[in-house]
Amino acid sequence: MGKQKRRATAVEDVPVPRTAEEFADFLLAAAFDRTKAAAVKRLAPGLELPDSLARGVDLAGRRVITRVCRNGWLPEDVHQAARRRVDEFAVSYVLDTLAGYAGQFSPETVHPGWREQLDETGAVQWWSASEPHATQWAAKHILTAAEALTTVVEALGLLVSMPALNPVLPAPGTPYRPTAHDAVDEKQLSRVRALLAKAESSSFPEEAEALSAKAQELMTRYALDRALVESSAPDVPASRRLWLDTPYLDAKSLLVHVVATANRCHAVFDARWGFVTVVGDENDLDAVALLTTSLLVQATRAMIADPAGRSRAFRQSFLVSYATRIGERLEKAAETTLADAPDADRLLPVLASHELKVQAAFTQLFPDVVGKSVTVRDLDGWDAGRSAADRARLTGS
Repeated sequence: MGKQKRRATAVEDVPVPRTAEEFADFLLAAAFDRTKAAAVKRLAPGLELPDSLARGVDLAGRRVITRVCRNGWLPEDVHQAARRRVDEFAVSYVLDTLAGYAGQFSPETVHPGWREQLDETGAVQWWSASEPHATQWAAKHILTAAEALTTVVEALGLLVSMPALNPVLPAPGTPYRPTAHDAVDEKQLSRVRALLAKAESSSFPEEAEALSAKAQELMTRYALDRALVESSAPDVPASRRLWLDTPYLDAKSLLVHVVATANRCHAVFDARWGFVTVVGDENDLDAVALLTTSLLVQATRAMIADPAGRSRAFRQSFLVSYATRIGERLEKAAETTLADAPDADRLLPVLASHELKVQAAFTQLFPDVVGKSVTVRDLDGWDAGRSAADRARLTGS
């Protein structure tokens, strides 16, 4: 009882802010220290947000989203982190802060990739500039003032916890120069997407995996052809973050790693947030994203369909085994495609030079990366996963 009384007194003794600046500071302090969050509800006990408080909410949101974006987080990253860690109302607030942040920049100062990601999240500036966003946002979601503030603190708490990331695209307002890799062969990608779509819709594992193998073969041939054409041009390795859904993140990240390796890329997994950063040529990154997404769908379907796959240990082991075997076969398929290429002798030094540049870029971005093992606890799951991967006819024949 004594401790409860002291906590209550501490909340009562918190000075009540008056200006928008003071409200913004108060909300951010509550976001950093959740023990202060209880005091937030005292700021607006009624059904409406006072004007200075609403403007303070807007100011706090602008401050923290600016920091997040300048620290390397892209719209898709922010959205993926939010949907995993906060409720739907907080997600909507986070997306609105993103839209408001982007809206202050002229289109030509926003990288096309950044803008595309923003559009894909559905973040749009829907509110009127005639009154604070917080007031309109609370009304849109039918939230009381106390509910709105609680949600805002939850969203701000997420945003202030986001660490600095290695840059993938320049933040809005930062000068950028388009590279040759910005132009992707959409016809080639369409063929690959069509094969993978058929693989995902097939109810026959052998057919699905043969279609995936054909997609990998096409991507490898395209990459080899491009390597010869661009052999005299300087490589500019890029990076991309691929977000994974729980559960079995370690096993799924292993699948991303083997697909990345087969496509001349390097990958590192951030277990804190659940994404893999892949470094390589822009077009190879497209290949990794497409094939990984499809293989995850197929692996999950095969795992669930296995009558023995009921336990968590079985499924974890299944996915690790599947990824390991897929990696072996993808690498063999890539070697076969290279050996069959008419200009194999010319390609080898070009690919070796490209690998050195990708490795150097990866090391610069992640100088302290350490390897991590994945534990397998169910031999039946391992055998089932390997059998599922063995059905993949990765030569495309």
